[in-house]
Amino acid sequence: MRISRRHFLRDSAAVAVGFLGLKHYLAEGSGAPAGGYGELVPDPARVIDLPKGFRYRIFSRVGEKMDDGFFVPGAHDGMAAFPGPDGKTVLVRNHELRPTRSGGPFGRSNELFKNIDRKKVYDAGRGKYPCVGGTTTLVYDTRVQRLERHSLSLVGTIRNCAGGPTPWGSWLSCEECTDRAQGLIEKDHGYVFEVPASPEIRLADPEPIAAMGRFNHEAVAVDPRSGIVYETEDRSDGLLYRYIPADPGHLLKGGRLQALAIKDKPSAETGNGSRRGAIPVGQPLEVAWVDLQDAQSPRDDLRQQGFSKGASRFVRGEGIWYGNGALFFACTSGGRNRKGQIWKLVPEEGEKPGRLVLFVEPNDDTLMESADNITVAPWGDLIVCENARPEQHVIGITPEGKFYTLAKNSRSNSEFAGGCFSPDGSTFFVNIQKVGLTVAVTGPWKG
Repeated sequence: MRISRRHFLRDSAAVAVGFLGLKHYLAEGSGAPAGGYGELVPDPARVIDLPKGFRYRIFSRVGEKMDDGFFVPGAHDGMAAFPGPDGKTVLVRNHELRPTRSGGPFGRSNELFKNIDRKKVYDAGRGKYPCVGGTTTLVYDTRVQRLERHSLSLVGTIRNCAGGPTPWGSWLSCEECTDRAQGLIEKDHGYVFEVPASPEIRLADPEPIAAMGRFNHEAVAVDPRSGIVYETEDRSDGLLYRYIPADPGHLLKGGRLQALAIKDKPSAETGNGSRRGAIPVGQPLEVAWVDLQDAQSPRDDLRQQGFSKGASRFVRGEGIWYGNGALFFACTSGGRNRKGQIWKLVPEEGEKPGRLVLFVEPNDDTLMESADNITVAPWGDLIVCENARPEQHVIGITPEGKFYTLAKNSRSNSEFAGGCFSPDGSTFFVNIQKVGLTVAVTGPWKG
């Protein structure tokens, strides 16, 4: 059985240093288990290495014909799972594609584009260069581990990277771009779009939620108690935003856009690129929020506006997920060695102010490198998709601060993306982005 330096270090209590500090590490000793599922077993098919007792099934590939007559688009990215009828699972999956003259859901030369209702296409590229980013919806039966049907559910957008589920049963799909209307691009981009998690074959109304801001979106998460939507920005000088809807659950009705600031640390740099002024792991920081004007941001300057008002900068904010009463979000290039950070934000409650904590900053690629999409497992662990080189892993992090490896891409150096669990907790779904695969992983999950 292969034992790598990376796995050895995960199995030692040294991994607790990133969460709880050296004092906690010395108190626990150096032989604590990692809290995971053991060593990965090499996959004979060279697709995904998993721990003993786990299995995977590939059930959706780029280029396959879907039930609506279109093709499965490529660049599978963010994804979420929702309860469907008769115990089925509804998956809504992003596709991080730019406008193209070929490929995507419409075939090699977009020959199927004539078959779509143009009213359901956000940006048709003047009919010559259609924007083919968007989402597909899949209905999956976890009891028999079988895909029942799949279809296009949002189209005409650009670089739909990640997003997030809502408590009211929809997926918020984010454009990671700020393209303006010019040439063959008909409309401005850089918005969030809402896609109902419906098992029916239908296209969502492609209406951008303009009040949520036009910027280089990555992911969103909704606090189910308040209906407030939190948004990450994939920029080296990005902000963490929140959108307070005027009518929770009805995001198109407008609302307020704000950016997070650390109280008593105006315009803070959170990347910890230098030791001086670095934010320590585990220290609670009281937060405040600054109002932002002109959410349409024609000059793509929301982050500069917020920083000038005291908002904190984060180094490439990516995945964000609500769980365990808090929001966890990844900064892919944060940390002293730029190996990534994960932050924990506990929203305010009544008179109690919100708190921000640097949850993990390992600064060691044997533990974690370039955290991207994240989710919270049913038993409370964080499950992290890396975007590293040359190897790509899915990493687990326990609430006690132990790291473990859940999966390794043994086929290519393509990142994992869109990790999420079925509502019944039996199945972990994840994408392998560049090769265009979606897989279902089953096994002896905790709990």
